[in-house]
Amino acid sequence: MTTITIKCPQELLRLRRLALAAQGLLQAQPYGRGLAGARNAINHIGYVQIDTISVVARAHHHILYSRVPGFKPAMTNQMLLNGDIFEYWAHAAALLPIADFRFSLPYKHAVKSGQIHWHKARDKKLMGELLARIRSDGPIRSRDVKTTATSRAGWWDWKPAKKALEQMYMEGDLMVSGREGFQKTYDLTERVLPSHVNSLMPSIEEFAVHIVDQQLRCHGFASLKGLTYLRRNTELRKAVKVLVNERLAQGTLEQVQVSSGEVFILAEGGLERPLPRMNSRMLILSPFDNSVIQRDRLRALFQYDYQLECYVPEAKRQYGYFCLPLLYRDEFIGRMDCKAHRKTSHLEIRSLYLEQHNVDMDAVIAAFVRAVTQFCRFQECDSVSLTKVWPKKLSQRLRRALLPLG
Repeated sequence: MTTITIKCPQELLRLRRLALAAQGLLQAQPYGRGLAGARNAINHIGYVQIDTISVVARAHHHILYSRVPGFKPAMTNQMLLNGDIFEYWAHAAALLPIADFRFSLPYKHAVKSGQIHWHKARDKKLMGELLARIRSDGPIRSRDVKTTATSRAGWWDWKPAKKALEQMYMEGDLMVSGREGFQKTYDLTERVLPSHVNSLMPSIEEFAVHIVDQQLRCHGFASLKGLTYLRRNTELRKAVKVLVNERLAQGTLEQVQVSSGEVFILAEGGLERPLPRMNSRMLILSPFDNSVIQRDRLRALFQYDYQLECYVPEAKRQYGYFCLPLLYRDEFIGRMDCKAHRKTSHLEIRSLYLEQHNVDMDAVIAAFVRAVTQFCRFQECDSVSLTKVWPKKLSQRLRRALLPLG
């Protein structure tokens, strides 16, 4: 098998655009609008990560907002209620297409067979009691179950009922039937899962085909490591490698290598595919966005070194607690640390970093203002402030441009 070496900037640019187009980040309406657009988006990109951090809109809402005009946060719960999506574990907690339900079964089986996910100790008596209660009385929330605990140390110190419900959810006996804010409602899987959904356990070969096809569809291309990103199933990883090697030998897949040495796999002739035209817009992305979550890929493809610093001690942070990547046309051009103050409907931009690129800075600033204007509406904020800017020489221009939003 041969490997195509990406040598010139134009070839790398084409690779970048393939990646962004596959993620739905080049076109204004790649999946449509509103509820239907959100459903199409999840079906295409494969999952939307759920995260607890709420400095700005939560990750699962933010990711869909970036791709779907007219998206509203209530639409994620509506899709759960409609049976369009389900909640489970991908490489992290996620919303997934209901058509992919059967590919959640191997991990559920592993957890039920003793693999540890959250907790080593399992209160099987309490699990049985809660399962019987749900079967007889209907769906339940963890706060509906009384606890004798007098204090809570933090989110990891779940009360016994929450632990039991989450264990049954991870094992597959329960599903999340809906959400009220960040509060889950649990019900029996047989009552939540639509009857038309395939619920047969996939073979390891079927699972490998699903992974490879899905990742090439939603990313355009992938490294062998990226195909099974954060999946610790050794058997699955081996099956994926065998499948990729078979397709490379058959010529249905080909390999490209970028200057960092990273090798990517894509469909044969993928580099010759026509690309959608770009517009001069900026996207403010979530740190958990599907397009940036694989940091090694991001660095190799875009030369964009990104770290989410909320997990870094404050004294060691370079950019801020919750910096959001800024995508301008087909380049990651900076990052913005901000906080939505919901009581006062104010978006505080604590720091903005625009990194050095060979671009028209007037156009960048105009695109940034448009992006912040839309982002404010999404955060339900009606004013914005800007504190720190880098490079400093842009401070006055940016503050002047943002005045109408202040």
